[in-house]
Amino acid sequence: MGIVAGIECSSQFTKIVVCDAETGTILRQGHAPHPDLPGPREKTEIDPQAWLLSLGEAAAGGLLEGVQAIGIAAQQHGLLALDAGGVLVRPAILWNDKRATGAAADLVEALGGPAGWAQAVGFVPQAASTVAKLRWLAQAEPLSAQRTAEVLLPHDWLTWQLLGRPAARCTDRGDVSGTGYWSAATGEYRTDLVELALGHPVALPRVLGPAEPAGHTPEGLLISAGTGDTMAAALGLGIGPGDAVVSLGASSTIFAVHGEPLVDPAGTIASFADATGHHLPMVHTLNASRVLRGTAELLGLELETLSELALRSTPGASGLVLLPYLEGERTPYLPHTAGTLAGLRRESMKREHLARAAVEGMLCGLADALDVLRGRGVQVRRVFLLGATANLPAVRQLAPLFFGAPVTVPRPAEYAALGAARQAAWVLAGERTGAVAAQPPQWPTLDSEPGPEPGEEDLAIGAAVRQQFGAVRDDTHPDAFARTPQLS
Repeated sequence: MGIVAGIECSSQFTKIVVCDAETGTILRQGHAPHPDLPGPREKTEIDPQAWLLSLGEAAAGGLLEGVQAIGIAAQQHGLLALDAGGVLVRPAILWNDKRATGAAADLVEALGGPAGWAQAVGFVPQAASTVAKLRWLAQAEPLSAQRTAEVLLPHDWLTWQLLGRPAARCTDRGDVSGTGYWSAATGEYRTDLVELALGHPVALPRVLGPAEPAGHTPEGLLISAGTGDTMAAALGLGIGPGDAVVSLGASSTIFAVHGEPLVDPAGTIASFADATGHHLPMVHTLNASRVLRGTAELLGLELETLSELALRSTPGASGLVLLPYLEGERTPYLPHTAGTLAGLRRESMKREHLARAAVEGMLCGLADALDVLRGRGVQVRRVFLLGATANLPAVRQLAPLFFGAPVTVPRPAEYAALGAARQAAWVLAGERTGAVAAQPPQWPTLDSEPGPEPGEEDLAIGAAVRQQFGAVRDDTHPDAFARTPQLS
C-alpha cells in the first residue's frame, strides 16, 4: 500500500488531500489561505512565495508523513515570467486579471480572426489566456517583457520549487493546452505565437506525458507532472468518454471527455487537452445559478423554497418562459442582451409558475450549450452536475429531462486535489512496477445517489419544454447560434 497527496493551489487557498494510492480513500486533509504579501495588485497578482507559505501551513502537523508521491494542480492561465537566471521579473499574474482584454483582441486580429486561432491552438484567446497576458506585458511593461526569458504556469512553478529548482522545467499537456501557444491537436508548441505576443522567443517547459514523472524532491519524494485545476477535477471525478460536467456557479462551465481535439472556427468551443491523453472540449454560459438566485430574491424566497414552488407547477410553467440571459450570454453569443419573460397570461401569473420558469430556463440554456458539444460529435451519456444549486430537488429532478441523460450529483469534495493525488498514484504505480499503466488507478466515484436513466415519457416532456423555450429564444434572438463570438 502506498500513500499519495494531491495539492490544489487555487486563487485564494492551498488544499491538500492525502489518499491511499490503491483505493483512493482519503486519509487526511489540510488547507490554508494564501497570505497577503506586500506589493502585488490586489486579487489579480501575487508574489508566488505566498503559495509556498500557504503550502507549508496547509501541510503543518505532519500531514504529509508517509507520503511517497505528490501531484500538483493549480489555477490555469496564469503567467510567471522569469529572467535568464530563473528569477521572476514581476509578480505572477492570475487567471482573473482582465487587463489583457485589448491585447487579446489585437492577437485575434493579427491571426486573421477566431478561425485562425481555433485552427492553431483549439480556442480563441480571451483576457484570461496566458498568450494575451504576454501581449499585455509587451505593451504595458516593455522593460519586464524584455527581461522575460522563460514562461511558466502556476503549477509548473510549484512543481519546480518542490523539485529543488532544477535547471530544466516541465509542464503537462492539460495545463499547457490553455496557454494559447500549444496545440492539443499536434502536441507541439506554437513558438511563433509566443513571439507574436511578446516580441521575442522564450524558453518553455518540457511537456510531460500523462503518467510521466516530473522527478524527485531532494528528499526523494516522487513528483508527478501535475496539471491545471479543471483537468485535475476531471481526473478526481473519474470521468471518461461519454461523460460531461456541468458546473453551476453564477455562470457555468460545461465540458466533456472526447477522444480527439476539436476545431471550432466560430470560437464557441475551447478544445483543451486533459490529464489522461483525451481531450476536454469546453463551452461557457454566463448565466446559471444567478438565474435562480435572482428569481428567489424577486419573490422574497430562499432557494430551497423556490425549488419547492417550482415542483408545484407543471412542465412548461403554464406557458411561462424565462430566457435566462440576465448578464448577456456567451453560448449563444448575445453579449449585450437581457433576460426575457414571455407567455404572461392571467393564469400563468403565479409564483410557482415563475419559479418553474426560472429552473426550466436555466436548464434549457445549459442544455443548449451541451447541444453545441453534441453537434460536434461529442458523446454525452452521463452528466455530472456540480455546485451548490445542483442539490436543489427541482434542479436534480428536471435536469435529466432537458439534458437527455442520467445526472449524477457527486458529494462535495476537493476534486482538483483528488485528481492531483490520483495522478500521483498513477506515477507511483509506474515507478514501482517499471511499467506505466494506460489509465490511472480506478478509484471509486464519489457519487451521491446517481440519477436514473430518463424514460421515454421524461424525454418527451423535456423535448416539449425545450421546444417551447426554443420558440421564444429564436423569435427573440433569430440566428443566435450562428453568431461568432468576439472579444469584448
